[in-house]
Amino acid sequence: MTGICVPLEARELQSLGPLELAHVGDAVYELLVRTELARRGGGRVGDLHRAAVAYVAAPAQAAALERLLPRLTEEERKVCHRGRNAHVHGYPAGCAPAQYHAATALEALFGWLWLAGRTDRVRELFAIILEEEHAS
Repeated sequence: MTGICVPLEARELQSLGPLELAHVGDAVYELLVRTELARRGGGRVGDLHRAAVAYVAAPAQAAALERLLPRLTEEERKVCHRGRNAHVHGYPAGCAPAQYHAATALEALFGWLWLAGRTDRVRELFAIILEEEHAS
């Protein structure tokens, strides 16, 4: 690995399936959440962990996607559609299948943006999620 977030070429990016994108997006999203919680400061590690889990749980990610949808480009919506329709094997307890599919869509979007080298857009969308969460 030659560096952090080396963008993939378009053909490489297109060859990835939605679950591969979601796999990367899960890590990106969790890192953003953990960074935000650290930035806010305070708390014991256990408290930080519980707060992070509240953000990255499928119901919270599904709600975040719903808030983002009106602000996504057509291309970003297509990536979300692929993620939402991905064939997953089982769902976590306490999560409706529709929420899990929406969470997978959000993760696929974040993974796709990250792998495309569009880190500014990743930060922009995450900031929208945080803004709208604090407004509600």
